[in-house]
Amino acid sequence: MNATEEALKERIKELTCLYEVSSILVNADPEYQEETFQAIAFSLKKAFQFPEYTGILIRKGKTQIKTGFSDNKASISSPIYLFNKEEGAIVVSLKKKEMSFLREEQQLIDNIALKIGDFLERVAIKKNESLLKRQMEHADRLSILGELTAGIAHELNTPLANILGFAELLKESMASDKTAASDLDKIIKNTIFSREVVKKLMFFACAMPKEKKHINIVPHIYDSLDLLEATFRKEQVSYQVKIEEEALVIQADTVQITQIIFNLIINAIYFSPKNGVVTIEAFQDTEHIILKILDEGPGLSEEALEKVFQPFFTTKPTGEGSGLGLSVVHGIVASHKGSIVAQNNTDKGAIFSVRLPK
Repeated sequence: MNATEEALKERIKELTCLYEVSSILVNADPEYQEETFQAIAFSLKKAFQFPEYTGILIRKGKTQIKTGFSDNKASISSPIYLFNKEEGAIVVSLKKKEMSFLREEQQLIDNIALKIGDFLERVAIKKNESLLKRQMEHADRLSILGELTAGIAHELNTPLANILGFAELLKESMASDKTAASDLDKIIKNTIFSREVVKKLMFFACAMPKEKKHINIVPHIYDSLDLLEATFRKEQVSYQVKIEEEALVIQADTVQITQIIFNLIINAIYFSPKNGVVTIEAFQDTEHIILKILDEGPGLSEEALEKVFQPFFTTKPTGEGSGLGLSVVHGIVASHKGSIVAQNNTDKGAIFSVRLPK
């Protein structure tokens, strides 16, 4: 085979590789990137002049796919860019140092690195579009729900107040009738529960006016724990506080920040087992104050992790939770331009992490 025929054979191999890689990327599932890179590496290996002596490495972030071996002393490479930022590379190595690469082989991996970068950009754009769509749909649902619940809450508030007032008056006049008094206690207890649900509905539905000022959240955390001391004892749950700094200052509404702390701690107590420990952590970085509440409960299912901040979603038994506490917390955090994340601890229990800007 003469030199012209040999050169033509190499060009055909390179063009075949480009076609194969294009087909792989067009049909690739974004969820299986490692398998996609593996297929590209095998195709690329066949396109080189000495495939049996060639090793391919495709690296993207923490993902590394290797076919053959790697020897940086005899290699060529091409960076993979994602939105003009280098996010990985293709590295091709030769086993024998006396061998050399063809100029067209460098051009080949440059082209393939460009194709991989384009593929990764399309995947990232699609994910961002999907996330933005879900956020907009969620915001629309909350807006409609807010309008409905505002009217319902206001309509329920007055009759509930009347029921509670008359029940308490009846209890005083029927103190001698233990059966009637017991029944009235149940009416009062359930009315108070219903009134708290209405309060949360009103809070969830309204625009939540804020009086922002600079506050140190550390004393508010300790004040909340003092007020919940009886609840901790009743549920046989203890707590530990991990706060090293005396002052963690944010610009926020005092009442709403207290509500965040209260709701998250009460939630942690509820899901903690007997003799469990609730951990409260607070610290800061350059831009945020971070509050973490950890419990030792059963943790969150996949469904709960996805829906935990949605209004009316609850894993508590009927009558024990309105499904509004964490959605109210989420609303307060969002209104303060912060973020809240729920996740499972690696050991046991759940972690709620709140980040609020200073």
